[in-house]
Amino acid sequence: MTKQIILVTGASSGFGLMTAKALAEAGHTVYASMRETEGRNALRVAEVAAWSKEQGLDLRTAELDVQSDGSAEAGIARILKDAGRLDTIIHNAGHMVFGPAEAFTPDQFIQQYDVNVLGAQRVNRAALPSMRGQGKGLLVWVGSSSTRGGTPPFLAPYFAAKAAMDALAVSYSTELARWGIETTIMVPGAFTKGTNHFAHSGKPSDHARAAEYEAGPYAGVADQALKGLAGLEPADADPAQVAREIVRVVDAPFGKRPFRVHVDPSQDGAEIVNGVADRMRREMYRNIGLEDLLHPRVNA
Repeated sequence: MTKQIILVTGASSGFGLMTAKALAEAGHTVYASMRETEGRNALRVAEVAAWSKEQGLDLRTAELDVQSDGSAEAGIARILKDAGRLDTIIHNAGHMVFGPAEAFTPDQFIQQYDVNVLGAQRVNRAALPSMRGQGKGLLVWVGSSSTRGGTPPFLAPYFAAKAAMDALAVSYSTELARWGIETTIMVPGAFTKGTNHFAHSGKPSDHARAAEYEAGPYAGVADQALKGLAGLEPADADPAQVAREIVRVVDAPFGKRPFRVHVDPSQDGAEIVNGVADRMRREMYRNIGLEDLLHPRVNA
């Protein structure tokens, strides 16, 4: 295993924090990025520092708000100055909302795209010049089985944003291959326990529209959907498995990493549909004579 310099975005809690700790335990230098490191996340910064010291591991925190161009650029610049390089980015930052699609304002939809899609774009624009210059790197995108699996009601803004992120990751993979940058898309299922993903989900700001749904023919659907999702999830479903799979991908040999990894205890069908979509993508690239873009180039 080659020690890497790794950035994990959105690492104040959930999959991000689990992943940052697991990668540090695997022997890497890891930057757990989050916003407001001197404000609301100051306690988390202190906890991470204490854990790192106690464990004798190299887990650091970094101020980086994926919703700010300036913060992304400054955060990446600080990491490059501090560590000298950046080998791997785990695009994990994201946020969920729950409620009838009609009750969310356009600004709320924009916010979902800003966090889940444009956040990754800001980080890429700040970091890729350096990574391309190195001629070797890895992007791991933490997506969602909702992009092609089962899609229960009242999660439309989040599902739409995650689908856009997935499409962006797929396109980036072939545009970075000749630069020696590899891509893996992690596809977690609906883990309803063990993270704050559902507990901290946002709500529609148009309360009157939302109330019309709850008082009309969709009365009780929200509770039924959430209970149904929880019921599909096996009792032993462990969100830390996502972190373990990311470590496995990072530690795999360059050029041999899987394009997608599904971690879906509920088996909502995403793996089957993605398998077909990814096969058609590979066939199209062969047909247009660009098959080499399906694999990262090994640069001297």
